[in-house]
Amino acid sequence: MVMSRAWDRSIVHRLMAMAFGIVALAWNAQAQPLPQDAPFKHLGVATCGGSTCHGAVEPFKQSNVLQNEYVTWTQKDKHAAAYKILLNERSQRIAKNLGLAKPAHEAPECLNCHAHFPKEDMRGPQFQLSDGVACEACHGGAAGWLGPHVANRGNHAENIAAGLYPTEDPVKRAKLCLSCHFGDLSKPDKFVTHRIMGAGHPRMSFELDTFTAIQPAHYRLDDDYLKRKPQHGNGVQVWAIGQAMALSELMAAMADPKRNRDGIFPELVLFDCHACHHPMSNLRWAPRASVGLQPGIPRLSDSNLIMLRIIAEKVSPQHGQALRERGLALHKASTQGTDATVAAAKAVKDIADQLIPIFAKASMGKAEMQALLQGVIAEGLQKGEFVDYAAAEQATMALQSIVAAMRGAKAVEPAQADTLQKALEKLLNATLKDEDYKPEVFRAALQEFSTVASRS
Repeated sequence: MVMSRAWDRSIVHRLMAMAFGIVALAWNAQAQPLPQDAPFKHLGVATCGGSTCHGAVEPFKQSNVLQNEYVTWTQKDKHAAAYKILLNERSQRIAKNLGLAKPAHEAPECLNCHAHFPKEDMRGPQFQLSDGVACEACHGGAAGWLGPHVANRGNHAENIAAGLYPTEDPVKRAKLCLSCHFGDLSKPDKFVTHRIMGAGHPRMSFELDTFTAIQPAHYRLDDDYLKRKPQHGNGVQVWAIGQAMALSELMAAMADPKRNRDGIFPELVLFDCHACHHPMSNLRWAPRASVGLQPGIPRLSDSNLIMLRIIAEKVSPQHGQALRERGLALHKASTQGTDATVAAAKAVKDIADQLIPIFAKASMGKAEMQALLQGVIAEGLQKGEFVDYAAAEQATMALQSIVAAMRGAKAVEPAQADTLQKALEKLLNATLKDEDYKPEVFRAALQEFSTVASRS
């Protein structure tokens, strides 16, 4: 990054770097905490949004960084409006329904995810909760790394050592994103329970690669970026790691005695919403071999399990087989009691955790992409696994990620990629509204997509 101000390279920044160096060494010696919990003060969006920093209206032509990241975030990224949502009627109603002591825009239960919410003593004078899910919510408290960063003195590894969070690493990114889009199991007030959903909160849905793509990106994925941040995986790798991390977190919540019970009921947010929430006239139930349950039994949420099983069977078949067996055992255990379910959930989590480093190192080239594409199709058409909405939704996002990755890697001709994308539109339309989902419509769209894919 090229900067013009003389004070950018002043002794002040060197002293700041030295002062925080001791903290950084202690911090690096431990497992890397999320930005909200790291021991670095958060300075606020104003620190990043200057016109000569990341607040330029247009990208800088002579910079390897766009420099207009702040404008992209404020104008196009929904994270910037996350706090404002807490002021609307629905959010205020949810807070009242839950009997919270404070309104939504002041309640920690809401601010934990709808704003950047570090401890008060870790907030600088320009820090504002009303900025929403702001820069440091993802990139880490800037007090430790801002000086070297502005002075263009430290490399990326040194910035990470000083508190910058490595969002380019798919594993670290998944951990960060899931802490809000699923919940942070280390915090009792940062988890969307069935009670919160019953009070009016929307259903939670997440897929790492899709959500990364629609954010939108405020960086240019070019050779310079990949040189500085080689851990950035392709879309298929990001999708695979995201599925493994999501399943691991879900199983951890299922095994957590503080979360898997709510009075005489289990924590119902861990179950498939649409197994219960659809009109009784909509006779969508169908047997699934991978579940093995009779009608009328609420099914555990298993859309991530299905996706991970598809990936594992192509990348590491022994893990895929183990996941299929342990998944079936998990569903059976859910009818036998808490202890059996907890044990089965831990067994599934163990496989998911083993797969994360395998995926991080796996080659996801043309052959692997084609195999995964066919694997998702086969799971729906031959094994009938997309009867439930959540699984169909995950399958659609998976196919979209694979097609985008194939296009980016030139693993498919541009015209064929366009044809595949057009076929994807029918799958997207079939999963557009969960209340209107019809398995037979989705299956027909998947069959059409399969026909197109067979020509690629």
